[in-house]
Amino acid sequence: MTYEELVKRLEEIVSTLESGETKLADLNKLFAEGADITKKCYKMLNESQGKITVLREELGKLIEKPMA
Repeated sequence: MTYEELVKRLEEIVSTLESGETKLADLNKLFAEGADITKKCYKMLNESQGKITVLREELGKLIEKPMA
């Protein structure tokens, strides 16, 4: 899944959890899925940041700035 697809699924999960109409067993599954998606998103963002740093180094213009 792409980053955008993961974020969309995470938004769906949050909406479902906030509805208050979900059974406890389903809440646990959705929460676990949301936690897994969050980890994947953080990993993708960190990998992208690393690629940007490498590209800057290759251009000879290494400028370290936090990603906003």
